[in-house]
Amino acid sequence: MTAAPTDRIVLATWPTPLESAPRLAEAIGLRATDLWIKRDDLTGLAGGGNKIRKLEWTLAAAVAEGADTVITTGAPQSNHARLTAAAAARLGLHAVLVFPGRPPSRPEGNLILDGLLGATVVWAGDDPDGDTSPEDVADRLREEGRRPSIVPFGGSNAVGAHGYRLAGHEILDQRATVDHVVCAVGSGGTMAGLVAALGAPRVLGVDTGAVADPYGQVGGLLADMGEDAPATALRIRTDQVGEGYGTLTAGARAALSVAARTDGLVLDPTYTARALAGLIREVDDGIITPGQTVVFLASGGLPGLFGHPDAASLAGDPPVGSEDREQ
Repeated sequence: MTAAPTDRIVLATWPTPLESAPRLAEAIGLRATDLWIKRDDLTGLAGGGNKIRKLEWTLAAAVAEGADTVITTGAPQSNHARLTAAAAARLGLHAVLVFPGRPPSRPEGNLILDGLLGATVVWAGDDPDGDTSPEDVADRLREEGRRPSIVPFGGSNAVGAHGYRLAGHEILDQRATVDHVVCAVGSGGTMAGLVAALGAPRVLGVDTGAVADPYGQVGGLLADMGEDAPATALRIRTDQVGEGYGTLTAGARAALSVAARTDGLVLDPTYTARALAGLIREVDDGIITPGQTVVFLASGGLPGLFGHPDAASLAGDPPVGSEDREQ
């Protein structure tokens, strides 16, 4: 079995709250006492979010290696990249963020925070097979005498996923009986860590389209962590991707509205809105049933909402239940 990492740099205030959401629970077909929100959007550093749990371990490893610069990658509105920049600033490291495509004419959302936090953004161009990668950037920095360390996409490797193994135990400390924990699946580390702590039957992941093979991604991370949890045992819904990772699906749009208007909970359109849409479908399909205890991971990402091309249209959505009142 792969040994758990031993070095950690605490970057947030733990534990994050576990809050009851009775109005949201009833709106999606559960009992008022069934649904609990794990508020990992309240981790406190630069807008909060779940990536801090991983960065406490991956950046500890970088510091132990003697790095003075950390490099990571993701989509231009990456929450992981924003929090890598924030954590690097707190630790006195320089952050370099490698994004695909070309810079927008006007930065929005997370890109504003990336710059405010002092990160250097490298745009890889429009060619996905181009020669600008985190490894290329690291090579150039070494030639300049810097000591770079590459943080993986989403912070998801066996070291980073250990942060969510601890989160799983944290949930059990707060609520001893848990039937289901629901999370978004992007780079896979969050789900892998939760499965390592709670077992595959209790964890529902909702695919966001960030990787081509979510089962293989999560299963591979579990294997790297030394966990005996084959990909075939994982619970992953793949029906919420829609036309692709960057799109706002109808299910995610409805989930954004119902969470905001029943619980004051603001989700992000890419990850947590898809995760809630997947939970709603799971209830509709009779797989998760009233009377079971469900923990929904609010993993953050609010700044990314303001960088999404469909964000402004959300303000025009009718109030929840208005269609019934009009009939």
